[in-house]
Amino acid sequence: MKPRVQRAPSAKTPAKSTPELVVGRFAPEQTFKTRAYEALKHAILEMDIYSSAEPTWIDERQLSEQLGVSRTPVREAIVMLEHEGLVKSVARKGVMVLKKTRREVIDMIHAWAALESMAARLATLHASDESIAELRKLFEGFNEGHKPADHLSEYSTANIKFHQSIVKLSGSQVLVDMTEQVLLHVRGIRRITIGRDDRASRSIVDHLAIIDAIEKRDTERAAKLSRDHTLGLADYVEAHSEGIFD
Repeated sequence: MKPRVQRAPSAKTPAKSTPELVVGRFAPEQTFKTRAYEALKHAILEMDIYSSAEPTWIDERQLSEQLGVSRTPVREAIVMLEHEGLVKSVARKGVMVLKKTRREVIDMIHAWAALESMAARLATLHASDESIAELRKLFEGFNEGHKPADHLSEYSTANIKFHQSIVKLSGSQVLVDMTEQVLLHVRGIRRITIGRDDRASRSIVDHLAIIDAIEKRDTERAAKLSRDHTLGLADYVEAHSEGIFD
């Protein structure tokens, strides 16, 4: 029996096909729309929409001038934000930044409590000592001579930064993304209520206890303290929401 001879592939033999990555160019309109969306969303998330009972309106013409784009990408960005529940188009009036009802805000605070509790848990497991140390620095300027209740604006800023920092310390981008829109409403309510009934003085005690638990890598205690602290805000809003909601 003659040995089988394997022929070398002919030059005409087609090579085995490989997947081809097809990437189209960005259209200018898409780029502008995305930039307008990101800029507008960031601006909305930074707003304190509960500081006034009056609605907050978005001016398309002013936005297009500020962003240096035509009104078309601004309109497209607004449509995207409307789908996310951040704004609402009102016929013959314009675009309004949406506030939540009292019940909706309480539900969002409950959701925040669960998310931040998990973030605190993950922080004890994964965050570096250096990153955790930054939490305590947020409050080191507040003491007997510089009480939170006497410097509410400064303390309110530190308070919000503290809660944002815990979520970031989790190392979970999913948690960061999930809390982003919730923060718009929870942050506004925190700013309003922090000056009431000596809540600022009590909150710093809670914050320092949470920091202590995270520093000691006490996972269960950190998660519980973080959850209970935020649930306390929900209880307060439930009982004392006058002047916040219409």
